[in-house]
Amino acid sequence: MMSRHFLMLLLLLSSSALWAQQPQPEDTPAEPDPAPEAEVTPQAPSLEQAYQREFAFLQTQKRELQSRLDAFRTRSSDEQAQMNAEINALERALVAVRAQAERLDGLVFDSEQAVQTARSNVDTLSSTLLQADITLEDAYSPPPAEATPSPEDFQAMFAAAADRIDQAGQVRVDDGAFFATDGTQLDGQIIHVGQIAAYGIAGDVAGALAPAGGGELKLWDSRLGEASAAALIDGGKPATVGLFAYESLDQEVETNPGKSILEIIQSGGLIGWIITLLGLLGVALVVARIVFLREASASTEALVNAIAEPIAQGDRDGAIATLKGFKGATARVLSTAIRNLDREREHLEDVISESLLNESTTLNRFGAVILVIAAVSPLLGLLGTVTGMISTFDVITEFGTGDPKLLSGGISIALVTTQLGLIVAIPLLLVGNVLSGWAERIKDEMEKSALHIVNRYVEGQQGRV
Repeated sequence: MMSRHFLMLLLLLSSSALWAQQPQPEDTPAEPDPAPEAEVTPQAPSLEQAYQREFAFLQTQKRELQSRLDAFRTRSSDEQAQMNAEINALERALVAVRAQAERLDGLVFDSEQAVQTARSNVDTLSSTLLQADITLEDAYSPPPAEATPSPEDFQAMFAAAADRIDQAGQVRVDDGAFFATDGTQLDGQIIHVGQIAAYGIAGDVAGALAPAGGGELKLWDSRLGEASAAALIDGGKPATVGLFAYESLDQEVETNPGKSILEIIQSGGLIGWIITLLGLLGVALVVARIVFLREASASTEALVNAIAEPIAQGDRDGAIATLKGFKGATARVLSTAIRNLDREREHLEDVISESLLNESTTLNRFGAVILVIAAVSPLLGLLGTVTGMISTFDVITEFGTGDPKLLSGGISIALVTTQLGLIVAIPLLLVGNVLSGWAERIKDEMEKSALHIVNRYVEGQQGRV
């Protein structure tokens, strides 16, 4: 397309040049001068011939330009193919270089990890040697801190440890002093059983010793190990050894006396006291309800047997007089039934049911309160647990977890309140349900007794007729 435009441009320029070379006509043509007859001038080429020559020239130029253009395209294609080949080669080289770089990075990372692992191992070995120095005390001396541990250092450490184990496994008797249970210092003999236990003998006092702090020993229990101490000091080998094993003599071992009930409740805080008071109230209500139920169920069978004969004979006044000598809900229900024996059967049964409903209030007394206490106590224990945990987290936020004693208060509230809640709830729930079942049985017995008396009265009336 570009070559075609270029040829058209050349054609236009050539036409313009030829047009400029042609003579321009004037407004009034002048008469031509008569040429001499003897002189002959050559004839100028025509416009068509000029155009033909110019077209031939342009055709030549076009072919030349087309050949140059084809050569340029061929050369460009070759150069482009060569450049593409070079680019592909460079890309392959770049991929290979990147892969090699990644492999080198992996090797460097592995080397760094190996160096770090080696340093960590060296630190671990150095720490082991340092710990051995602390544990074995004067029996072993570690290499300098800046030195790399060697196999000879560990051989020396194991040798020192073996010697210390041999010494620790021996029983030796030394003269020394220890403290009695009342705090007085006694001079006598101390039997060391390796590094884990000791016995003391001073006159009539003998027994196992425990750390008293600062490297001192104190009598732990005169009954524990007295026979063992006597046998060991005589060089014997008792079959059973009673001892107090310890790890170090630096800290004193204190006795942990058991807490009293009041101390346990006090450790639960205010909620612990509330649960305890509810528990005491529940116990009092249980005792009161047991008394009421015993009175209600007292001698039901004896009542029926006592009034069965007068009722069968139609002596209602005598039966009522007999019931006045008894107390309880059963006696009251039977008295109501006997007073209304002359009524119709349906009306009589309604009267008995009404009397039973009146007595149900007494029989069910305190039952709902006992079950409510049994249900509320675990919830109060859960409230104490949440309160204790909040207190514990507050202490952790303020002081951290360095001192466990600071956390003991909140943990005690959390655990003791839950324990107290369950201690109160479980027995009250069981006893409350048992008492409710007892009350229902009493109601059934009263209803059966009343119906039995009515049936005996009706049978007696029918027999007399």
